[in-house]
Amino acid sequence: MTSLSALTLPDHTQLPDSDGTFVKNLQEHPQSILITDSIKPVLEQLHPDGEYCIGQDSGIYWRLTDPPEKGAEAPDWFYIPNVPPTLNGKMRRSYVLWKEYIAPLIVIEFVSGDGSEERDKTPPSQGEGGNVGKFWVYEQAIRVPYYGIYEVAKAQVEVYRLVDITYKLMKPNERGHYPIAPMGVELGIWQGFYLNAELPWLRWWDTQGNLLLTGEERAVIERQRAETERQKRERIVEKLRRRSPSKTSLSAEQLNALGIEPEMLD
Repeated sequence: MTSLSALTLPDHTQLPDSDGTFVKNLQEHPQSILITDSIKPVLEQLHPDGEYCIGQDSGIYWRLTDPPEKGAEAPDWFYIPNVPPTLNGKMRRSYVLWKEYIAPLIVIEFVSGDGSEERDKTPPSQGEGGNVGKFWVYEQAIRVPYYGIYEVAKAQVEVYRLVDITYKLMKPNERGHYPIAPMGVELGIWQGFYLNAELPWLRWWDTQGNLLLTGEERAVIERQRAETERQKRERIVEKLRRRSPSKTSLSAEQLNALGIEPEMLD
């Protein structure tokens, strides 16, 4: 291995972007899409300059090891504020802390087993073969302010907040959600259909308790709203047609405001 001096620290193009393992659960990919799609409008408001990064099952390198991938964790989902999604015109292959110094604001792990891996607090001094617990890495090494552990089998999510140097398990609010204050959102469980599967999905809400919708959900609501308006106009037109023109009390301007052309009454 080449020298690991400060002048030759590898960047995201020189480090592996995969450890060769399979995604553990077929739900993980749609779950990542769901929380990414629905949070985008919020992040675009928080970062009008586009300076933010979302990772999905991507590596966060926090230490130099041999082999290199031993020094990375790959959260199922994470968000990093105030960093660009591309470097030198190319999408990031991974996130390298010693090149950035900004930690993710939140990481989320989707539990496939019994949850012991996601709650593993083994420090480097006790890890066999250099293995270190995920919980310890996020808490003590990367120091991520919010850590979520989502268990679909239990229909629950645990959220930990970094207080001083230790993770504290957060208590849900009156809606059963966990406020992520810097993002102005809440995280919780939503039972419903997404991509033809009914499951307890992990989702976002705003601080008033309104579910943050995906682009497809927003489009469906907009189509429903447009159809309702169309039917309303048709009812008004039908009522006005039954009157003689002299008895019509609405001016052309008022008809226009209702989306009705005067010719529709002929």
